[in-house]
Amino acid sequence: MRHQDFPLVDVAAKAKEIALMGHEVHQKFSCAGCGARLTISTPNKFHTKGTCDQCKAVTDIAAQGCNFVVIMGRKR
Repeated sequence: MRHQDFPLVDVAAKAKEIALMGHEVHQKFSCAGCGARLTISTPNKFHTKGTCDQCKAVTDIAAQGCNFVVIMGRKR
């Protein structure tokens, strides 16, 4: 299954809105090396690069794009 990634600036702006509502947001991206779908464990923080825990490739998230997952109702 291919996952769709969107521009980092747009995704981060929308994620910030959702986080300000009291929800927990985690950044997701696709590994540029092996294609694995990865989730960054730090909530409500977005990164420009990510390292794959499977193949160790470093993905330029700023260039490739990303998305996020929301855990609703978790107050930070």
